[in-house]
Amino acid sequence: MSLDLPLIWAFILAIGVMMYVLLDGFDLGVGILTFFARSEDERSQMTSTIEPVWDGNETWLIIGGGGLFAAFPLAYAIIMPAFYLPVLLMLAALIFRGVAFEFRHKAVRSLTKKFWNGAFAGGSLAAAFSQGIMLGGMVQGIRVEDGAFAGGSFDWLTPFTLLTGLSVVIGYVLLGACWLVLKTEGEIYARARRWGVGALAGVAAAFLLVSLATLSIDPAIGQRWGFSMTHVDLPTLLPLSPIPLFGMALCAWLARDLLMDPGANAAPDWRPFLLAAGIFISGYFGIGISLYPFIVPYEVTISEAAAHDNALGFMLVGAVIMLPIILAYTIYVYRLFWGKVRPGEGYHA
Repeated sequence: MSLDLPLIWAFILAIGVMMYVLLDGFDLGVGILTFFARSEDERSQMTSTIEPVWDGNETWLIIGGGGLFAAFPLAYAIIMPAFYLPVLLMLAALIFRGVAFEFRHKAVRSLTKKFWNGAFAGGSLAAAFSQGIMLGGMVQGIRVEDGAFAGGSFDWLTPFTLLTGLSVVIGYVLLGACWLVLKTEGEIYARARRWGVGALAGVAAAFLLVSLATLSIDPAIGQRWGFSMTHVDLPTLLPLSPIPLFGMALCAWLARDLLMDPGANAAPDWRPFLLAAGIFISGYFGIGISLYPFIVPYEVTISEAAAHDNALGFMLVGAVIMLPIILAYTIYVYRLFWGKVRPGEGYHA
């Protein structure tokens, strides 16, 4: 039996994008939260939690973009022109954020330090918002004619994409707050728990609003889930219902953990981040179900956009070798820098 190489590569790309969202998502969230630091010491404590890992997290973005170009060239040729401006904004924000991350340590004058601190936080916000806009643009669909993008330069700019952009920002703030719960002590730890509660409420509201708005985008999405504004198809909905129910259960569990008073009977500090990641994963599965089998919604399927099987097979050999190495390195780095960052200190095991 021959392998379904396009489906395998779609799965690899889905894993790469999900890893990027979870890993770079929390450090973008921490960057956004530095807006609320009360002092330079607090800001340094927050950034110290991501300093050893933030640049490595962006490796997964390269895997996603490069894999799309190599494995699904038709999809790449359609998607990139549709999102030139958001992509350029995201890349500029990530570059500027990286420069600011280093320069803020070198700044001597107060005004210069404030500029680079603002650039780091602003770059984090702009990158997160642009990613959310692109997600919304994908969900609302891309105009395609004769295998090429046929829309305008600003088709991606709609109320729906602005909503998804804001939703992704709030979601990243939730990941960042839970990461700070895991990695910090003292006042930042206590405030991170409060930030997490606020962000979780925002995520729940955004999930509801985006879900309702999505029903108006394309009737096929509602049909995939078995409901619309006028009827519910239980035989279709019930097999898929564990995914949103799982996400809602994780939200309730996370709220309980974050609202508990720290102490002997409190939840372990690693659990809020794990629960927040689970919420993202449940939402990611939901998006995948809504869009499958399209890689360019709702025009081009995975099999239609894929490269030839001989090219996919050749690249799969490299992926089988390199992905475990990248995963092993990622695990090693996170294990090496495991532990909390105390105020005014570095890592301790």
